[in-house]
Amino acid sequence: MVYSVALCALACCLTSAWAQADPNAAWKPVDAALGRSGQMQPGDVYKFALPRRDMKVVKDGVTIAPGLALGSWIAFKKMGNEAMVMGDLVLADDEIEPVMLKLQQNGIEQTSIHNHLLGESPRVIYMHIAGHGDPVVLARSLASALALTKTPFPPATTPPAAAQPTIDLKTAEVEQALGYSGKVNGGILQFSVPRIEKISDNGMEVPPAMGTATAINFQPTGEGKAAIAGDFVLLTAEVNPVIRALRTHGIEVEAVHNHMLFDQPHLIFMHFWANDDAVKLAQGLRAALNETSSQKPQIK
Repeated sequence: MVYSVALCALACCLTSAWAQADPNAAWKPVDAALGRSGQMQPGDVYKFALPRRDMKVVKDGVTIAPGLALGSWIAFKKMGNEAMVMGDLVLADDEIEPVMLKLQQNGIEQTSIHNHLLGESPRVIYMHIAGHGDPVVLARSLASALALTKTPFPPATTPPAAAQPTIDLKTAEVEQALGYSGKVNGGILQFSVPRIEKISDNGMEVPPAMGTATAINFQPTGEGKAAIAGDFVLLTAEVNPVIRALRTHGIEVEAVHNHMLFDQPHLIFMHFWANDDAVKLAQGLRAALNETSSQKPQIK
């Protein structure tokens, strides 16, 4: 009996150590079903980035980088023996109907279909999705829908990690003006600013990594300028104060809409665009963030 208990304890310790060594291990079947590798994010969210590198989109003379406004993503969070999945699929016009039909056939719902930009060429549409169930079954369903698009697969072999190239922006000055620390990803300076409230959907918590944080992206356009895009995550009472703050600082509002259907509190997402001096735009974005119940600035 003592021997059996000791063996059980040893097995538990080894399993725990293995899980700590590779927190992604439990998600390997989902990776296999989706045909891609995800990454663990804060809040126990397992997320897949699906940049539309196949798309060549231009707005106001700026060629949009995938990390600025063309990044599909899918995020899973375990809920007991099942999982919740949410995501945002970046689609061409002719991909919308076949993708929607395939997802509906497989029990994955659409929570919004809309633009994020105005006047871009070619036109890009964004489909927000949600589902609940066995994570592997959900992943297979999503894979069958993605197969109807030109979303690129990742390389067959992962290249060795390399240092991020120097970005043509006064990064420290932009961070100081915005009040938050960013990260450079694919040549884009990216910021994620969570809200202070706990967000839920159908009674299940939706962490910031599942799309409930304000996203702000800077793409250098030369001579200290940047194109900016992203979305503010807002309560209804914050919508018009944020519009006024953005427009006062020369930042265009491209869309105002929902991303979820049963979220509490109910959130509105506001997409924006500008191409101007990066520090000046950061100051305008800071003025807009000051109108929201977001995480307090990290940089004074």
